[in-house]
Amino acid sequence: MEVKRQKEIYVIGHKNPDTDSVCSAIAYASLKNEILSRVHQGDSIEHYQDFLIEGGESGQAVYVPARAGQINTETNYVLRKFQQRVPVYMNAIRTQVGDIDIRRIPGISADDSLKKAWETMRRMETSTLAVVDDDRKLQGLITISDIAGAYMSVLDNQILSEACTPIANILETLKGELIVGDAAKRLTKGKLVVSTATLSVIDKFIKEDDLVILGNRYEAQLSAIENRASCIIICDGAKVSRTICKLAEENGCAVICTPADTYSVTRSINQSIPVSRFMIKDGLISFRESDYVADIKPIMMAKRHRDFLIVDDEGHYSGMISRRTLIDMNTKKVILVDHNEVDQAADGADEAEIMEIIDHHKLGTVETIRPVKVRNEPVGCTATIVYEMYIENQIPVTKEIAGILCAAILSDTLMFRSPTCTELDKMSAEQLAEIAEIDIESFAMKMFEEGSQLRKKADSEIFYQDYKKFVASDIPYGVGQITSMNREELLSVQERLLAYMASAMEETGVPMIFFMLTDILKESTRLLFVGKDAKMLVENGFHQDAEEHYIDLAGVVSRKKQLIPKLTAALQQ
Repeated sequence: MEVKRQKEIYVIGHKNPDTDSVCSAIAYASLKNEILSRVHQGDSIEHYQDFLIEGGESGQAVYVPARAGQINTETNYVLRKFQQRVPVYMNAIRTQVGDIDIRRIPGISADDSLKKAWETMRRMETSTLAVVDDDRKLQGLITISDIAGAYMSVLDNQILSEACTPIANILETLKGELIVGDAAKRLTKGKLVVSTATLSVIDKFIKEDDLVILGNRYEAQLSAIENRASCIIICDGAKVSRTICKLAEENGCAVICTPADTYSVTRSINQSIPVSRFMIKDGLISFRESDYVADIKPIMMAKRHRDFLIVDDEGHYSGMISRRTLIDMNTKKVILVDHNEVDQAADGADEAEIMEIIDHHKLGTVETIRPVKVRNEPVGCTATIVYEMYIENQIPVTKEIAGILCAAILSDTLMFRSPTCTELDKMSAEQLAEIAEIDIESFAMKMFEEGSQLRKKADSEIFYQDYKKFVASDIPYGVGQITSMNREELLSVQERLLAYMASAMEETGVPMIFFMLTDILKESTRLLFVGKDAKMLVENGFHQDAEEHYIDLAGVVSRKKQLIPKLTAALQQ
């Protein structure tokens, strides 16, 4: 019986993930899994029902933290310090073949008999079987039509030898007993002879290497052996004399005894032919479990095959799907944390089933196929909301989880300096720091220091460290941000970034790009910008003159609360 595998529900942050996006995904996935574990151990499901989603209570779900981009140096430091694995990388959350219901039908060997193939088809209720080698690599496929074609070859008396049929297959098909010979031996020459004529006719008709079906006539058995038949099949369960056994052994003739009568043996012996004789080997169509369903669907619709073979990423056969599978297929299930904008979500969000949204930004443009649970609060960090949910569910926070949640709050609020920071953020961070046994100020200084080191980073790494796309009045634009406690370090990358922003603007087709160089200690930002109307937009938004490609903004440190609202208002005007 096939064991149903657990359904993975991915908890994933936005593209170009920051520390809050990654750490909140890890912590929330851990919370969900802990709740499931407690329910399975006997806790009342009603206590947690607001936090369980479809599939969770069945025991067939597991929550997996994921990321939609590369980890930056600050986040990497946090994960190393608190001994957390880097979440699985998902460049897209589009539905893959592995997400849908693959029929886990076992493959058969090329040496297996047609009878075994037919019995497997009946047992598995399928009309197609994959033919695989010992390493589960595809060699071909056989269909019920191919097996039917084998029965039409009943008049071909040499097909058994042409197919190199193993003696073992004949034994299996006829439920026979091997009296003399080697079951591993194959028939490679000769024809099939049914011995029903007189002895004189039989003697002339049987040639070397023939396979002879006969009864309990001693003379006929002796004639077949003396004419150097490769194998004789004695029907009706007749006993074989010692003399015949000895002569057969001396002449290299296999002797099989079967309880079936001559008619039944003649009619069914072709079922022992190995499937390699009739299997399809050329033009096989197979898909990998990592392939996207949207990409393979046109191929499946264009081909009139009943079933399509599926292999894993190493090329090992894993099962089959049919066109019918696509009608009611399972899509990827995801929980979005720290974002709710389509442009910020991993590619393919529109193909996935969004189960929940946990965020602290303004509501955006994500559309869902059904109502979902949304937890959106005006706080400075998603990690603060996640910590609230631990408390609400009375789930103890481990030292490691407390550490990454605290780090996320300190990062997103710039150690409480951001105007987005609330008293709840500060109180949560202090409680988490106590659990994690860290000093907030010294830890934050070290974390920001690890996250800076701008001179060692490539332009692209700096640019995409915390870059997001926005849309206002149907006009798209991008905003990136880096923070540091060293103003000189920030200014040292200004010209490099301006050049990279110009090339990124052309490459992405975004008409304007802004980039915040934020000094944490001085609580100020130098805002870089490129694009035709970018300078005018900044001057209108902040009501002050700007230089050619930058403007200094005292007291501005928050993209979400201080920059985006100004740019949005200016665009709307």
